[in-house]
Amino acid sequence: MRSRSFIKNYLNYIIVIAFAIVFSVMSITGMASRTMLPLFEKITIAAILAVSLSMVVGFLGELSLGHAGFMCVGAFIGGKVSTILAPMMGGDNSIPALIISVLVGGCVAALFGFIIGLPALRLRGDYLAIVTLAFGEIVRTVIMNLPPELFGGTLGLKTPRFNNKYLFIIGFVFLLICLAVTQNLIKSKHGRAITAIRDNEIAARAMGIDITKYKLLVFTISSAFAGIAGVLFSYTMSNVQSATFDYNYSIEILVMVVLGGMGSINGSLIAAALITWLRNLLQIKLGGDLAVLQDLFFALILIVFVIYRNAPGLKNFREKYNFGVLVAKLKKKKSVKKEDN
Repeated sequence: MRSRSFIKNYLNYIIVIAFAIVFSVMSITGMASRTMLPLFEKITIAAILAVSLSMVVGFLGELSLGHAGFMCVGAFIGGKVSTILAPMMGGDNSIPALIISVLVGGCVAALFGFIIGLPALRLRGDYLAIVTLAFGEIVRTVIMNLPPELFGGTLGLKTPRFNNKYLFIIGFVFLLICLAVTQNLIKSKHGRAITAIRDNEIAARAMGIDITKYKLLVFTISSAFAGIAGVLFSYTMSNVQSATFDYNYSIEILVMVVLGGMGSINGSLIAAALITWLRNLLQIKLGGDLAVLQDLFFALILIVFVIYRNAPGLKNFREKYNFGVLVAKLKKKKSVKKEDN
């Protein structure tokens, strides 16, 4: 029983560490091709984004479409810091410069999350989604139109390119930190208050739970990790452009959370890896004029999944065919085999 409880509580850590070891071995031994190493980086960054957004959408129950905006803040602020520190600290592969850039980018993104969250979190549902989406569009537009000497203007910001044989390992470290913060928060008394707000905000307020405090807490932490992912992203590129962080990117992150299951950390991790792999595959297969179909593909996934989860006509099908029913059947078969033996 103890071993089962241990595996249940630490399954996501085990999965992440296992993948980190496999990817590291492939990188060190040369088994990973040049195209695979950037994919490893993208998977770790996507996983951080999915887990952090899951805090807001899955556990708090608020719909946010501004995650790409907070990532944009981290990418440009952290990227600017890295361009200043890297030459003084040993070049593009300086780990101290990377860590400082990540801390600065994460803190600034958290500050933006707090400032935006104060008025925005008074709204709910579609209204909150519209406000956060507008924030993301405003941020990238402002950065694009600032003087070129600050963030490069329309041409983008030139940033250090960390060695892709090792950057994904650092990404896995920050992913583990994100998992630890998220899981410990949700399992604490604060986490119970957060899920109570999601289930019934009026009842939670009647019980004396400070709604504004917990909403801001989750929103700020989620924004901080989005900023950290943005800084790591800037280190995967030699040139960061604000056009990258448009509303399509926010929708892609939301698809990861929804596809993985609302409030499921393990599901978010798996969906992030799958969606990133699909995105990479589509970029290879759909080029030129067909590139626009990439964003359409993820939008369609989100629409189909939402219809499937909420359509009354599919209720019986959902109850009969789902992962929980499959697990129950497997356990029943296993118990019958033990009894026969």
